[in-house]
Amino acid sequence: MTTQTPPLVSLQDPKDVSIDVIEAELANIWQNYGTDGDGIGATRATTFTFVVYDPEPTQHLLASLGFYTGPVDGIAGPRTVAAIKSAQKDYEIKVTGKPDQTLLDRLKKELGKAKAEGKLTDVQQRASQKYTPDLEGTGIADTIASANPCRIITLCPSVSEDKGVKAQVSAYCPVNQGNQNTLVCCEYITLHGSAEALERIGGIISDLIISGLSTFVWWKAEPNPEYGLFKRLVSQGDTLIIDSSIFRNPEEDLSRTIEMLVDVDDVSLADLNWARLSPWQELTAAAFDPPERRNSVQEIDRVTIDYEKGNPAQALMFLGWIASRLQWKPVSYKHEGEEYDIRQVEFINGENKSIEAELAGVPLTDWGEVLGDLISLKLSSTNLEADCCTVFCSGTTGCMRMEASGGAQACRIEQVTSLADQKTDQLLNKQLQRWGQDPLYKESMEVVDQILKLASQS
Repeated sequence: MTTQTPPLVSLQDPKDVSIDVIEAELANIWQNYGTDGDGIGATRATTFTFVVYDPEPTQHLLASLGFYTGPVDGIAGPRTVAAIKSAQKDYEIKVTGKPDQTLLDRLKKELGKAKAEGKLTDVQQRASQKYTPDLEGTGIADTIASANPCRIITLCPSVSEDKGVKAQVSAYCPVNQGNQNTLVCCEYITLHGSAEALERIGGIISDLIISGLSTFVWWKAEPNPEYGLFKRLVSQGDTLIIDSSIFRNPEEDLSRTIEMLVDVDDVSLADLNWARLSPWQELTAAAFDPPERRNSVQEIDRVTIDYEKGNPAQALMFLGWIASRLQWKPVSYKHEGEEYDIRQVEFINGENKSIEAELAGVPLTDWGEVLGDLISLKLSSTNLEADCCTVFCSGTTGCMRMEASGGAQACRIEQVTSLADQKTDQLLNKQLQRWGQDPLYKESMEVVDQILKLASQS
């Protein structure tokens, strides 16, 4: 299934403007755009503001190819400059420590080559997930705007030298949003500059957020509570959207995310990676919904989760969800980082019964678009009389591995099919129509927090 963006009517193609006249330029669009010869008018959307923090790809590419080990956040520092110099030296490009199009083109070429030859390490694979050419430009913004006309403010931090901030404004109307003779249109504001320059105009960015309407902030980088612009946007937004699938240090960044859930009471936090788990959660709940199996869920004392090696965020969140639903408390944690990245977690339930869980990071030669996606899940019991053995898998290989360890119990086996609404733009569209904090996410993350605290002690 392919999602196609409806045609857009252009009221104003991207126009360079001074940052202090952005509102005036946008107002001018609506004042000048009356009814055309066909009697069709246009009006700006008065729904919400969607702020996107979208670092340009230099750091992504440097990290993917092993030159850079710092956070991919668009903030230039000594490590970024050193990484640029190292790449320029390796590729026999003039060493300046400054990014340019020649370096960018070479990095893209080398990443494609490394992927094709299977030469990326787990860490480099994780970094490469952050650079997704399909999401570059306005394509995903157009998809969002077609279903949710709004004001989109895109902040594009660059690791190039600080030369201030360049601004563009534009306006487009998705034709399927027509209401009789009126099109409801989306305003685009795009700001390019270094992270430091964008932070300096934080007040102007705040003023561009439409007062009285909800504000969604999509932070397409690792959360950075020490960055002034991040703190400002979080404090002024109603919902902060992140994606733990791109976390470079998943456990550390998940802990930081959990701290934000606790500390920021008036802002909802949404993780697109959590949303990707919904098919697995729905099938798990449905498996124990029949009356004859409902009570057997309490007999589960073995959990095995396989995921793509490189990012255990999904596996940890899914385990947290199961544990929170069945009221298990984590009491011990072991980690073995061999070929299969094994994490073993022991829980106890309300009756002081022990439950053992194993998360296995499976090395794959052909890893998918989202590093760390679940491959298979098995719920079972040491009580062979219990009718609770259940296997879910996303592919034939995952099913075979789980079935091979089935033992004497007969297991219910189901395959999780690939769903079109797991694409990033579709997940975002759903999130932009949802209000408030997801209580299941918060409860599950509280269990993940307990697991990570045990991990830090081991």
